[in-house]
Amino acid sequence: MRLIRLAVTLTLGLALAPLASEAQQAGKPFRIGFLAFGLKPGAGSDPLFDVFLQALRDLGYVEGRNVVLEVRYAEGRNERFPSLAAELVNLKVDVLVAQSTPAAIAAKQASSSVPIVMVVVGDPLGAKLIESLAHPGGNVSGLSLIAPELSAKRLDLFKQTLPKLSRVTVLWNSANVGMRLRVQETERAAPALGVTLQSVTVQSPDDFDGVFAAMSKDRPESLLVMADTVTASNSRRVVEFAARNRVPAIYEARNFVDAGGLMSYGLDFVDHYRRAAYYVDKVLKGVRPADLPVEQPTKFELVINMKSAKALGLTIPQSLLLRADQVIE
Repeated sequence: MRLIRLAVTLTLGLALAPLASEAQQAGKPFRIGFLAFGLKPGAGSDPLFDVFLQALRDLGYVEGRNVVLEVRYAEGRNERFPSLAAELVNLKVDVLVAQSTPAAIAAKQASSSVPIVMVVVGDPLGAKLIESLAHPGGNVSGLSLIAPELSAKRLDLFKQTLPKLSRVTVLWNSANVGMRLRVQETERAAPALGVTLQSVTVQSPDDFDGVFAAMSKDRPESLLVMADTVTASNSRRVVEFAARNRVPAIYEARNFVDAGGLMSYGLDFVDHYRRAAYYVDKVLKGVRPADLPVEQPTKFELVINMKSAKALGLTIPQSLLLRADQVIE
């Protein structure tokens, strides 16, 4: 009798498995919202978003089959995030991916129940998005940019590139609370390297013309650019200013170097966006953001643009070239 019952159980299990699979495929697709800080790109023009999509596919989520993607672009203007976040919440997305600190804040203000996965968020604790890294609480989790040693390392690499460096102008968005921690970390690292910092701030794309005009009159010795919603969306403008005024610059994100900037040192954003897909997968499988610890970056990359170095008349130390993750010729 035991063998008969086992045979019946196995037979029913095998018979029901395809039905369950078919029911899942025939069910309503997941709706993923993505609140982006940049400009609406053309096809294939946003490599990191493509990384995120591919990571979703690798996890079994295919647009048009079992997921629907709703993407909204703030076009570098933080003031657009609240209405865009509300729009995505009204679409009843199953999970909302918020790109940047202002996006995550807007998403959390729009809903306390929709699961939110944050990416490229500088200081989620300071922004009061989470209760702690280990136990986020609430409806927000994901990936943080917090890496206390990163700012000191970036400034040290810049000093190795320019041994006589004494003054660094830091360009950052003072309206983004996520930037403050990184600026403070940079300020703490500067004295040990014999470097004095000057702060120059922007808060919207409209501020760049005035900031560039002021810096052209009092040309900075060097430039350190913090990457966020506003600066990253205007990376080409920043890089062109530095090249036009022959100002050596180091950036937090490699997209500035891809646009012609001198060098960058920061987290590996490819790995960052792949991990974001992992969080989305966990949420869609029923795990609450409150129970998903926030990840801090563990992979970093140094990228050097030799064409830009030659245009500035700089000789990059061989020791840095050997350590670089990529050298753009």
